[in-house]
Amino acid sequence: MTTVPPPLPYRVADAWAETADTRSIELVPIGEELAPFSPGQFAMIYAFGVGEVPVSASALRGRHGGLVHTVRAVGAVSAALYRLRPGDSVGLSGPYGTGWDLEAAAGYDVLVVAGGIGLAPLRPVVHEVLDRPAEYGRLAILVGARTPADLVYREEIEGWRGPARVEVAVDRPGPGWQGAVGVVTTLLDRLDLRPDRTCALVCGPEVMMRHTARDLVTRGLVPHRVQVSLERNMHCATGHCGHCQLGPLLLCRDGPVVGYDRVADLLLVREL
Repeated sequence: MTTVPPPLPYRVADAWAETADTRSIELVPIGEELAPFSPGQFAMIYAFGVGEVPVSASALRGRHGGLVHTVRAVGAVSAALYRLRPGDSVGLSGPYGTGWDLEAAAGYDVLVVAGGIGLAPLRPVVHEVLDRPAEYGRLAILVGARTPADLVYREEIEGWRGPARVEVAVDRPGPGWQGAVGVVTTLLDRLDLRPDRTCALVCGPEVMMRHTARDLVTRGLVPHRVQVSLERNMHCATGHCGHCQLGPLLLCRDGPVVGYDRVADLLLVREL
């Protein structure tokens, strides 16, 4: 039995396509509002009559002042959320879990490495660093996707070029693709990385995070300055049911964002 508090009603203020199977939805409270979210924290979103799923916030303040979540249609609940249109309503509870430790990144170069829809939980980090450039060093953003059609936030990524170093790679290029081809870790060779002055934030498929984290440590980053965002079956969102347990960690409570030094011997040994 779930221990998640009853969700609060939220209305869809806006919804738009990111890719063929991914949409972003902006949610505004109908009445009572949830406490503020930090970059990397997640909400439990309830699709009435279907069920609920955990989704990290992909923007803390949208065009209408609401929370934005980016959802890929991969199951019954996420498909129901994908079909939402402005005016529809959902239930929302949260914020849950740990966010990206931006205090630890203050004064350091910030390296964002995202694979696929893993860019969604990292997008608020990019917003934060771009909004407060005096508090951080150089910003580099590495993005990987299966194909050009699978890239989320394409127009926004282009807007990040200039204030940030942005590199994008795809596994399978399509007609007219002029960018890099290959896994996202190959983009690390393009950077003038300063290991002793860099904090890395990584989100994507687990195999991608494993190789990225190991590569960064090999290049000289200390493990605790490499943060990863992990997902398991977040059922209760409060650390009581144990569905999201990873060794001694309950990821809905102790994560989803954790330092690589805490999980190198647990998760990033092999895929589970």
